[in-house]
Amino acid sequence: MGWVRAWVRVPGLWVPVLAVLLGAGQALPIRDSSPLLQFGGQVRQRYLYTDDAQETEAHLEIRADGSVVGSARRSPESLLELKALKPGVIQILGVKTSRFLCQGPDGTLYGSLRFDPEACSFRELLLEDGYNVYRSEARGLPLRLPHGDLPPWGPARFLPLPGLPPAPPEPPGGLAPAPPDVGSSDPLSMVWPSSQGHSPSYTS
Repeated sequence: MGWVRAWVRVPGLWVPVLAVLLGAGQALPIRDSSPLLQFGGQVRQRYLYTDDAQETEAHLEIRADGSVVGSARRSPESLLELKALKPGVIQILGVKTSRFLCQGPDGTLYGSLRFDPEACSFRELLLEDGYNVYRSEARGLPLRLPHGDLPPWGPARFLPLPGLPPAPPEPPGGLAPAPPDVGSSDPLSMVWPSSQGHSPSYTS
């Protein structure tokens, strides 16, 4: 018990112990835990649909040759992967073509196999109506689909539509069995048809 008396006589010796105990008991906040923030590493698969003031109604599509166009219908080339680089800044990757969406100094969009932070990073702004606006982080130019000879300087908005899950594989050997008829008195077809006679357990 002599060491207890020594600790009591010298109050300063308790300070390091209390500091360690208090530090271990503190709950640290999760970095960027708000669902309203796009935190680093977050990945979303989306179709970017636009219907801006230039009467453009299309899905942004990154093709294998690096061109970026608008597609009236969803396609494998229009399925995009949006990955957050830091809060509010994302990169956009074509899932099928493995090309990054990039923007040149004049605002022209193109798909690149190599990620360039200056050309391929976009700031994402969430609007109240569910649409988003994207701007080049380095140049400040808005992301918009090419439309004739008009320059891509005006604002454009995109609606991120969730990517469709992959279709389940078909069972081997033919079509899948038909779902049970829930309106029938025998939905699982467990009653032996009357035309076949009595139960097979009692047949000779």
